[in-house]
This record gives sequence, C-alpha cells and structure tokens, in this order.
Amino acid sequence: MTDEMTDKLTYVREKSREMARQCNLDFYIDFAAEHSLAKEIFFTHPLMVRLREDVLPFLNDGYGHGIKHSKLVAIDAGTLGIIETKTVNNPAESKKFCILAQMCGLLHDICRLEDDHAVKAAEFSEIILKDYPLSTEDKNNIAFAVRTHEAFKTWPRGDTSSSRLLSAALYDADKFRWGPDNFITTLWEICYYEEWTLQEIIERFPAGLQMMEKIIDTFRTPTGRIYGPEFIRCGLEIGSGVYRLLKQDVP
Repeated sequence: MTDEMTDKLTYVREKSREMARQCNLDFYIDFAAEHSLAKEIFFTHPLMVRLREDVLPFLNDGYGHGIKHSKLVAIDAGTLGIIETKTVNNPAESKKFCILAQMCGLLHDICRLEDDHAVKAAEFSEIILKDYPLSTEDKNNIAFAVRTHEAFKTWPRGDTSSSRLLSAALYDADKFRWGPDNFITTLWEICYYEEWTLQEIIERFPAGLQMMEKIIDTFRTPTGRIYGPEFIRCGLEIGSGVYRLLKQDVP
C-alpha cells in the first residue's frame, strides 16, 4: 500500500467518522437506561469478566471483527435481552438473559477467519463454557445463537422461546454493526488486512452497499425490526459519502 493511498484512506476514514457523529440513533436514546444497565453488567459481572479474558486470544482485531466489535455486539445483545424480557416482570430473569446474550456476543466471532465460522464458533463455545456455572440448556442456547447469527442463511427455528429470543438478540445486535460501524472501523481494518488497492476497494463498494441494504428486512426481535433499519440507513448514507470521496480524482 503506497503512502499516497494510505493518506487518502486515512482522510476518508476521518471523514466517515465525522459523518457517523451526526447519527443520533433512536435505539440509544429511547433505551438509554437499558443500555446503561447492559454496560454495567458487561463490565462488572464476574461471568462476563471471566469470559472476556477467556475469549480475548481468539478475537482478531485486524479483521474488523475483534475485541471492539464483539464488545459492542455483546452490550447491544444484552440491551435487547433486557428490553425483550421486561414483560416477565422479573428483574433477576431479565438480568440472566442479558448475561447469556452478552456471552453470545463475545463468542460469536471467535472463529471469524475460518470457513463456516459460525458453526465452528458454536462448537468452540461449548468447550470454552464447559466449566462455567450454567445449565446445559443455557449452554445449548448460547451455541444455537452463535451458530445461527449469519445473515442470508436458513436456520432451524429453535426448540424453545428462550433459544429463539437469544438467537434473535445476537443476530440483531451483530447486524446493528452493519450501520455506521461499517465505516468507522470494519471496512478499513478489512482493507488493510486484505491489502486491497484503492481500485479494488472502489470496485467492491457498490456490491457491499447493496448487501447492506438487504439487511434492513432481516431483523428478528420486535425491537430490532423497529430500530434496526435506522442503523442500516445511517450506514448507507455514510457509505455513499465514503464511496464518493474514494472515487474523487481516481481515473
């Protein structure tokens, strides 16, 4: 990668961050309390502290799906878990579901650079969680959620309402990252990792934006179906701006 190309990508990346700062997503406004609670659980609960240490060696930061990505997915999955279980009127059960959802978030990309990464991550999650104080059902539900988090694939529905909701919360939180995050971190880390030329990035961009747009109709939780499309539309707006900047002065 030439110095000139590095300078251009750095400039465009900074511009993408400026655009992203204009996105005041309703999800974080309307559910500020739930999001704050999810963050507190993520950073302080003993199981989450332990799991963060256990999965750290398996998260590849250089490919846009590492520590930061997994943390954001975990916290948002936990937030969705709190929101979707509030009707049970049982704070302990809601907190437990938040923890399980956050575990899914930390585990879902531990095999990201392998073929069939979701299936392999699900299998690996069972090994990592073997000695954790969780029921067999909880461990199975986590593995099921991790196995079924990829987009544009057909998966079994899940045996219980808990397994279905856990899978849906992980999926939606992961797909929230297809919004502004795509152009704050993910895109650039993948570009550097793959060592794409500027022309290769430009050629791939339209297909990437089209794939993003298809995510809008795939959200699974009731909350995700309402708030998820805003993430994607905001990301598409940023992506279109990034695409225009990348093409400037390119023959």
